[in-house]
Amino acid sequence: MSSEIVIEVRGMGKIYPIYDKPHHRLMQMILGGNKRWYREFEALRDINFTIQRGETVGIVGRNGSGKSTLLQIICGTLAPSTGDVRVRGRVAALLELGAGFNPEFTGRENVYLNGSVLGLTRSEIDKRFDEIAAFADIGEFIEQPVKSYSSGMAMRLAFSVMAHVDADILIIDEALAVGDAFFTQKCMRYLREFKTRGTLLFVSHDSSAVTGLCERAVWLDHGRQQACGTAKEVVHAYLEAFMAERQGGALRRESVGAGKRAKLRRKDCRQELIDRSLLRNDIEISTFHPDAESFGELKARVVDVAILDEHDKQMRWVTGGESVVLELTAEANEPLENVIVGFYVKDRLGQFLFGDNTYLSYLDTGFSVAAGETFRARFHFDMPRLQAGDYFVTAGVADGSQSDHVIQSWVHEALIFKSQGTQAPAGIIGLPMYSITLDRE
Repeated sequence: MSSEIVIEVRGMGKIYPIYDKPHHRLMQMILGGNKRWYREFEALRDINFTIQRGETVGIVGRNGSGKSTLLQIICGTLAPSTGDVRVRGRVAALLELGAGFNPEFTGRENVYLNGSVLGLTRSEIDKRFDEIAAFADIGEFIEQPVKSYSSGMAMRLAFSVMAHVDADILIIDEALAVGDAFFTQKCMRYLREFKTRGTLLFVSHDSSAVTGLCERAVWLDHGRQQACGTAKEVVHAYLEAFMAERQGGALRRESVGAGKRAKLRRKDCRQELIDRSLLRNDIEISTFHPDAESFGELKARVVDVAILDEHDKQMRWVTGGESVVLELTAEANEPLENVIVGFYVKDRLGQFLFGDNTYLSYLDTGFSVAAGETFRARFHFDMPRLQAGDYFVTAGVADGSQSDHVIQSWVHEALIFKSQGTQAPAGIIGLPMYSITLDRE
């Protein structure tokens, strides 16, 4: 990360005039020098922070806290009422869905319109148009008026244009909450790659997304800056204040004393406990997606991924806490000496939740395969409880060691889990409990 400051906000505020009656606006224009016919609303007040080149910074706060106003001022679509905002570099923003699009124009025409607004020449857009259309993946709708698009299609096209303008700074405002899960995964892969070369300003109500994607964060509340620091510290403070307000007062902090103990008793009726519990968590499992995005040298190729029960029967539904086997099948096109097979489970934002591979299990003996051979890896674990939403299994085969290997086949979204749980676990995932007891000493 460079020490060069690319966004600098000093003493910045934004004030809007609020007119109680429509004719007061006219009276202000005519008689404004003698009387003020409006009252002032401070959307932002005394905002101060800097962002260096290469940083990823999150903006958190509840609705109405001033997040979108702040982003519009940084983008230059709004002017601050007080203070100073300096931005160095080309900015590409994805704020409101459809912002910058003419609904009467086709997708193609809007690509040229948006690209020119973001600083590209027509010849540059000509060279990139096929890539933009391929990334958006909206098919023949690229030639249809944008007013006929769904919100997800509009987001696809807007993000695709933004991703191909060679911006120095990207600004994303909750837009990724719209659209299908597979495209969201594509966007998150792009953002994680962009972090290695550019500056990202990211607004989200999802605190786990902010801590997972951002190094620093700014917390706004009612137009005031409450905190600016590491993403973890700021998000913790934000959530603590939110919970304190809901409970009607401040929360007390205390450390857990050594005398406080929990007793864990393993029960044979574990699955019965899960099924009777309000925390039951039903998860739908798709079949393998052979056409999912993938890459690798392809000396070996992933050909199937499935979730099985303990009797090797493929499962389409599983309950959080249930014992399952993830089976990954691959075929070798050429001989490989030291095969490693692994998987990750990630959420809709591309955050890795859990995963494992075969390397340590075969560290001493290694695992080799011959050309034309089919091989399988099986991972036996208890399915965690998952928040409602979409989750993805990324599957891979490599050759080499943990620290020095060559990817042979990497399938980004081999399987999809759809959690239907109405009782959400605490945190991103929930650990299945063998039992929960409360005793007196």
